[in-house]
Amino acid sequence: MTERSRSHGKLLLTGEYVVLDGAISLAIPTKYGQSLEVETITEPKLVWKSLDENEVIWFESTFEINNKVSHPVRNDNSIQNDLNVSDRLIQILNAAKQLNTNFLNTNNGFKVTTKLDFPRHWGLGTSSTLINNIAQWADIDAYRLLETTFGGSGYDIACAQHSSPITYQLENNTPIAKPVVFNPSFKDHLYFVYLNKKQNSREGIKHYNANKGDLNVIRDINDITSQIITSDSLEGFEALIMQHEAIISKLTKQKAIKALMFSDFNGSIKSLGAWGGDFILVSSKENPTPYFNKKGFKTVIRYADMVL
Repeated sequence: MTERSRSHGKLLLTGEYVVLDGAISLAIPTKYGQSLEVETITEPKLVWKSLDENEVIWFESTFEINNKVSHPVRNDNSIQNDLNVSDRLIQILNAAKQLNTNFLNTNNGFKVTTKLDFPRHWGLGTSSTLINNIAQWADIDAYRLLETTFGGSGYDIACAQHSSPITYQLENNTPIAKPVVFNPSFKDHLYFVYLNKKQNSREGIKHYNANKGDLNVIRDINDITSQIITSDSLEGFEALIMQHEAIISKLTKQKAIKALMFSDFNGSIKSLGAWGGDFILVSSKENPTPYFNKKGFKTVIRYADMVL
């Protein structure tokens, strides 16, 4: 028997950081994602293989399945095992087992293959898509699995499960995701640029919690999110994302990315997610690819090519 699941990647267009404190955020599932295929085998083992976007194996290992998943049976794979990945995977699977004691409670074993369709350093949700796929396999709540493993707001899980833009809010720590119509008439002038480094979101959250100022700004962020969703002009949209950058900059005591790295750019730029890495949103009347390529940023993706 073979089971298959697929989860969408994620981008947080508004509400980064303050989503943790109840702000209404605009989140975008991406065309890029990760699939998981599970095949039942007779041996009581878990044989795991992870493929990247080029179908190259980037991780593989074999695990024991007893009362819990334990470290690899052997380490004779031709590919060097990444113990950090191994440890994290064991943590996720055992957390899933705690949430559903019937999960992996079998005399059989499983051959599991995961496949990304984006480079894992992009920060589009390598972890969240895996969490959501494993939750589907284990028949458990993906938000609870996230809470007991990686933590975070959970917007990435909401994106994994939706196929259109959503607003996302934590209300009394309960995730509320609502599909919205967000299809800006000026989307041909929007781009996503990869900043050549993956930002550790857990470190970003730690910095935010240590430095955050007056959370009364959440009302302002909620207003901006609402206005962005209904924005009908590029100029209006650019003014809103600049307001958003100024608020989060002041709140987190960090310099906005445009002032920090792209002050000579003729257009607007907004950080997405943890500031300082992964993708930025770029608004420009002209195609900004030559500008960013010249500065060493080779990954420039049109809005329509990224967003579901």
